[in-house]
Amino acid sequence: MRFSPRAIGLLAAIVTVTLWTAFVVVARASAHRTLTPLDIALLRITGASLVLLPWGWWMVRRRAAALGTAAPPSSLAGISPLPLRTTALLGTFGGLLYAMLAYSGFFHAPATHAAVLMPGSLPLWTALLAAVLLRDHITPLRAAGLALIVAGDLLVGGHSLLAAFSGGDVWKGDVLFMLAASSWAVYSVQARRHAVDAVQATIAITAFACLVYLPGYALLVGLGAVASRLAVAPWSEIVFHMVFQGVGSVVISGITFTRMIQHFGPVRSTMITALVPGLSAMGAVVFLNEPLHWNLVAGLLLVTGGILLGVLRRQPAPAGPAVLPGRTTP
Repeated sequence: MRFSPRAIGLLAAIVTVTLWTAFVVVARASAHRTLTPLDIALLRITGASLVLLPWGWWMVRRRAAALGTAAPPSSLAGISPLPLRTTALLGTFGGLLYAMLAYSGFFHAPATHAAVLMPGSLPLWTALLAAVLLRDHITPLRAAGLALIVAGDLLVGGHSLLAAFSGGDVWKGDVLFMLAASSWAVYSVQARRHAVDAVQATIAITAFACLVYLPGYALLVGLGAVASRLAVAPWSEIVFHMVFQGVGSVVISGITFTRMIQHFGPVRSTMITALVPGLSAMGAVVFLNEPLHWNLVAGLLLVTGGILLGVLRRQPAPAGPAVLPGRTTP
């Protein structure tokens, strides 16, 4: 049975938004279970590596066979299709820092905060970094959208920072969420700067994270510097995170996002993904019984409005292999 391009595009959009929304809810729910944030990051990287590392190995060898000695440089023993410097740069921010910061944040702050401060603030960080590194022009309309995003973030994070004076620690999670968003923004802008293909970039950051994080994690656990609960966690929890966080959040959402961009274009795709903060917040209320205070509702509305305002009347980016700044694989 063959599907039309429109049907494939719609399916890709539904899968992408569903996975990004579920990422926020599932990650927060995991904070109340057995594993630590670094354990979950390990399972995310391991699950993605089982799929992407053989894919990278095959891609590099097929490219070498097709181009001979003129094949583009690869790295990490031929499992990354990108040069070593690019692989290390993208892998540090998109493969290592994002996962560790994001999962650590969920152990301090609720998912409703993550919904606003991670996917919600990503366009802000991306636009600012692109203006500095890529000399992108920030139009007045986009500047107004960014101002709304800042106002929304302050309503959410500012409330938590004030609560810190009375002994609360939710602000730690809020800071980690903002750092995670800024880390992914660095990855997105650098991927665009180096004009790398979305699939190749995803393979490269996973390969780098696998070869750096796994031995580093094992060493720190062996020395007693980092606590691990993998030994006492049920196999069902371990396998779930490998499949959902690794295969789902990294591999499948990366592919479906690319297909969505190909069908709808960058502007309409950005407007579609603007649904993620609101859906994530509602998912946290429904499935995690988290309260939705007035400041969260107001912050959510401001951030979503800022995202939509920032893409109005924006000319679509030229077609090419670059990863777009809106790429926000969880």
